[in-house]
Amino acid sequence: MEMKKITLIIEKSKDRKWWGRVQVDDNLIIDYASSTDALEKRIKKLLLDFHELNPSTIEFERVYDLSAVFEQMDYLNVSAIALRAGISPGLMRQYTAGLKYPSLERAKAIEKAINDIGQTLAEVKITVVKNKRAAQVGESVKKK
Repeated sequence: MEMKKITLIIEKSKDRKWWGRVQVDDNLIIDYASSTDALEKRIKKLLLDFHELNPSTIEFERVYDLSAVFEQMDYLNVSAIALRAGISPGLMRQYTAGLKYPSLERAKAIEKAINDIGQTLAEVKITVVKNKRAAQVGESVKKK
C-alpha cells in the first residue's frame, strides 16, 4: 500500500482550537479540533468523504504556523530560540502571540534554530554511575 504524503498546515486560534488545512487537487479542505491528533483524524475523514482517499494511506507532513509551534511544543523556550535565531526575544514573543508576523527569511532562521536544537537533542547520550562504573542508557551494569 503506497502512502500519500500531504502537507497539513496547523494554526492555533484564540479560542484554543487547532485549525488545519490541506490542498488536494483544487480543493482546500479546512477543519478544526481540540488537539492536533483529533485534527488529523477529522481531515482524514474529509479526505475519504471528498476524495475517496483511504485514511490508512495518508501521512501528514505537519507544518505549523509560528504561534502554533510554541503552543504545541510548550517545552521550547521562546527567548532562547529567539537569541539562537538572532531575533530580539520581545519581537519573538510578538510573533508567537500573533501580534506581528515574521518575514519568510526570519521564519526560516527560526525554523533553523529549532531544527538545530532538535539535532543537538538527537545526539544526547545519557549516562548513570552505579558501582563506580559509568554506563550509558541501554547498557547493563553488572552487580558484583
